[in-house]
Amino acid sequence: MSRVTIYHNPKCSKSRQTLELLEEKAIDPAIVLYLENPPTETELKETLGKLGISARGLIRSGEQVYKDLGLDDEKLSEDALITAMVNNPILIERPVVITKNRAKIGRPPESVLEILDQ
Repeated sequence: MSRVTIYHNPKCSKSRQTLELLEEKAIDPAIVLYLENPPTETELKETLGKLGISARGLIRSGEQVYKDLGLDDEKLSEDALITAMVNNPILIERPVVITKNRAKIGRPPESVLEILDQ
């Protein structure tokens, strides 16, 4: 299997459950503590492409910074939302599991199983 990466937040129960699930499947993923080491704009665009969703689909709208930055404005571009997530990684939904060609948000954790071995 190609390398598997997880954007992980150890304080998040879904993120911990997803990591545990990967480990139960004998997968030793590269763990990116994305709050400490946020993805670049290029990496985030690649991840969105693998997820097959827009930036708005990956953004956590319940975070206070979302409100503070006015990110609910539907006129904001993809690039503006991506920049906001890179600068404020708390806005990135978690966990995200990434393989060579695909990615999946681990909500629920079992959903990531469909991209493994591909």
